[in-house]
Amino acid sequence: MGFSILGPLEVSLDGERVDLGGSRQQTALAVLLLDVGRAVSIGRLMEAVYGDEPPTTARAQIQICISGLRRLFAAHGRPDLISTQAQAYVVRVRDDELDGHRFERLAREARRLRKEGQVAEAVTRYREALALWRGPALEGIQSRLVQAAASRLDEDRIAANEDCVDLELDLGRHHELVGELSALVEEHPLRERLRGQLMLALYRSGRQAEALQAYRRARQTMIEELGIEPNERLQQLEHAILTSAPSLDLPEAPPAAAPAALKVVPRLLPTDIADFTGRTKQIDEILERLVAVAGERPGYAVPIVALVGKPGIGKSTIAVHVSHRVAEHYPDGQLFADLHGGAARPVSPAHVLERFLRALGVTGTAVPDGLEERAEMYRALLADRRMLIVLDDVGMESQVLPLLPGGSGSAVILSSRGRLAALPGAVHVDVDVFDSAQSLDLLSRIAGAERVHSEPEATVALAELCGQLPLALRIAGARLSARPHWSVGQLVERLEDETRRLDELKHGDMGIRASISLTYESVGEEARRLFRRLAILDAPIFSSWISAALLDRPLHEGQDLLDDLADAQLIETSGTGRGPHTQYRFHDLIRVFARERLAAEEPAAERTAALARVLGGLLSLVEAARRREHEDRMIIPASIATWSLPDALVERMVEVPHAWFERERSNLVSGISQAAQAGFTEICWGLAMGAASFFQSRVYLDDWRETQRIALDAARQAGDVAGHAVMLYSTGALASAEQRFDDARRDFDAAITLFTKIGDERGLGSVMANRGHLDLVTGRIEDAAAHFERALELSRRAGPPSTTVYVLQNLAQVRLARDDIEHAKRLLSEAMAHVGSGVGRRLQGQVLNRLGQVHLQEGELRLAVEVLGEALAAVQEVGDPTGEAYILHGMGLARLRLGEFAEAGGTLRHALLLANTSSERLAKGRTLAALAELALAEGRPEEAVDSCDEALALFGTMNVPLEEADTLSVLSDAHAALGQPADAYETLARALDVTAKIDTLVAQRMRARYAERMRLMRRACPSEPGE
Repeated sequence: MGFSILGPLEVSLDGERVDLGGSRQQTALAVLLLDVGRAVSIGRLMEAVYGDEPPTTARAQIQICISGLRRLFAAHGRPDLISTQAQAYVVRVRDDELDGHRFERLAREARRLRKEGQVAEAVTRYREALALWRGPALEGIQSRLVQAAASRLDEDRIAANEDCVDLELDLGRHHELVGELSALVEEHPLRERLRGQLMLALYRSGRQAEALQAYRRARQTMIEELGIEPNERLQQLEHAILTSAPSLDLPEAPPAAAPAALKVVPRLLPTDIADFTGRTKQIDEILERLVAVAGERPGYAVPIVALVGKPGIGKSTIAVHVSHRVAEHYPDGQLFADLHGGAARPVSPAHVLERFLRALGVTGTAVPDGLEERAEMYRALLADRRMLIVLDDVGMESQVLPLLPGGSGSAVILSSRGRLAALPGAVHVDVDVFDSAQSLDLLSRIAGAERVHSEPEATVALAELCGQLPLALRIAGARLSARPHWSVGQLVERLEDETRRLDELKHGDMGIRASISLTYESVGEEARRLFRRLAILDAPIFSSWISAALLDRPLHEGQDLLDDLADAQLIETSGTGRGPHTQYRFHDLIRVFARERLAAEEPAAERTAALARVLGGLLSLVEAARRREHEDRMIIPASIATWSLPDALVERMVEVPHAWFERERSNLVSGISQAAQAGFTEICWGLAMGAASFFQSRVYLDDWRETQRIALDAARQAGDVAGHAVMLYSTGALASAEQRFDDARRDFDAAITLFTKIGDERGLGSVMANRGHLDLVTGRIEDAAAHFERALELSRRAGPPSTTVYVLQNLAQVRLARDDIEHAKRLLSEAMAHVGSGVGRRLQGQVLNRLGQVHLQEGELRLAVEVLGEALAAVQEVGDPTGEAYILHGMGLARLRLGEFAEAGGTLRHALLLANTSSERLAKGRTLAALAELALAEGRPEEAVDSCDEALALFGTMNVPLEEADTLSVLSDAHAALGQPADAYETLARALDVTAKIDTLVAQRMRARYAERMRLMRRACPSEPGE
């Protein structure tokens, strides 16, 4: 059976097309095929079929669609094509059955051949890949979600076509390419790479005049459609064609591309400015500096260009525009950060470095904690790269210095309101107001050329009243554009009232205020109220739902008002979210103005009430996201939330919980801080507790530490015993995750005392469970069992189910430690019964992991690999790299004991990589010990010794005697294999000593094993060990 998505959706069998039924069934199948082999939730299918407003019967209709598709495929011999998972469906087809997979495979093979210098063979593969296409991907499927995914496939197609054409030009096939390139340019008129390829093919075909005409058409199209000139590469190509540059001649032999190192290439620049105007002098000065340096002109340290000028003068616009102009000279990527130097709380260099390091591929807790360490890692990563760093709105030199690269290969563009005299080697470029011609040009681009030309005197007066300041001009032009029935003279008359222009239109520093005030007054009363109240928030980005909370109005009304503000350029959209996921931001100067109006026009009581609604709404969303993930081990009282969105909207917004948390991360962090400052103690600790599991799973440890500290302090100072207990539980979990076991034990014990005091059995059960896990990890098996038994008793009486499951799977580990496998199986069977009734995928993965450990210990190795594979799928689904590391460790051990050494090595090295990137020391130590076993099995005892030593160094910092003793046992075997009986005996004696730290029952069995091995060593070598 064949499945085709590279064109209209088709399914064929033996050359005959299969009738797929109605549009809803086709849309559902298209979504499944786009995520072939992966679970697609019912919610995602509903969104694909019905958009943002599904009917109440949508879920049932989707199930009917799936049933119809199953009947259809069953009738054609594929009854199991679509399978069901928890609230989701999966379609499974072979790679050769889906044309999308064949395209990816052929394109990947082509890229490999290109890197190996096999150009002709690469072209053949590219052409085979392109021949699979029958039109735009999934053409005819009327679904926004499907078309968004299909557009990515279309982009892959044209990118492959461009790559193929490059190679064919190198092979001298320019004559044959002209027709194809002409058609491609007609289809994709804004792709400058295709334009350049057509120009080169025409030139090499002896058609120089036509090549130049192709450039002129490209330039006309770019200016008309985007308001910008063609990129520098295309301009240089035109010049080369004009001068018949030898560089355009066909190379003597096809170039062999050297294999490139895999590097993360960040592209963080904001979108270029379509209506960019003027600034020729400044741009030429910057280009002279940065393009020359990129061309490796000697004699410079790291080049720094500082744009300096008044607020609203256009520094950021120039920085972004020129960065796009020079980006191709810095091929290893571009970094961008807004430092908010004019804000009350500027962005610290430590936070910027965290963003930059993550963008450069550093993940999880591999990001150092300290500023200096982050800066050192950053400079090391940039040492052999050519990158462009753009720093907007710098307040002072101290913000910039840690962000400077160490070598001259990279370059820095920054903007600041004042000269940064203490910045060594910086070239300052002064940015002044527009001249009259530039101001008229900008107004013409925004308000319309015909309108401006019809009132030339009024337009000149308008530019003068705006002080020729770009931001003021832009706001005035937008206002005219939004009111086509206004004349330019009407706006001039409004500006002539000096009380409305304030000080800055007299060329003082506050000139932008007048322009903002004019726009502010032009929007409706409710939009102004929303504008003021948005300034209550500290978060740099805010989601559209916040408008409803600030005004206590329905979301659609808030969204309409946000659109009014965005149309007036008082706020701007941020990111790519749609509907309730749309996000906005203030320009920093406009935020200052909004806060001034907030203080002047909004009573304090109303400001406090609006903030309480926002934070209460955020808390209700956090709770909904946690419920969606079945993360209910610590309940936050529902009475805390003072305001909430409609339930149906809430469920739609948090349908993919980890994606929602990621979008709202900055709001969560700032919201917890604002709740503490406002005295909303319960909301503060409720948000902190709710966000903790997200911060943990995504390894955002900086955010986790900071928010827990704030919430713990707030609860303690307010005398909120329940909140204090909850936050001690959470800080204990943080300490445990970081393997600070003494700190974790202290916090858990303090939380137990408080929960006992207030009679909160649910909270007490959750803390007891975590306390038991801490004892289990540190070898206190009997204490662990006691804590788990108490937690199980409490959770069965007071809930929640997730605590019961968590305790059962940990009690199973206690039984495994006691070698009581049958009892462990019974406990896990009970845990799996609860899993079936609905717990989160992360916890489900933990239970399956524990079951896999049981099979591993029992010697059921194939079954262990299978169950651990299910566990791995569960934690990967929720994005839990720490859980992945532990599960892969178990899979590696199972494959090792099956004798599958190559597979075991790959699995364990993957586990080690994940443990390293998430700084999970316990998982890293266990994996190193397993790699030592593998090295022994493969006859490499020296490597086994090294791995054991590294693992023991880690275990020594954590107080985990079980792991330490087991690893010493492996190390003893390694010494024995090296012919070092004395060292082997001494190492086993050390293991025997370590068992003194382990509870009696488990330690007795371990001592018996070690003593027997030592006895055999003495018998084998009576003159060596023990003498």
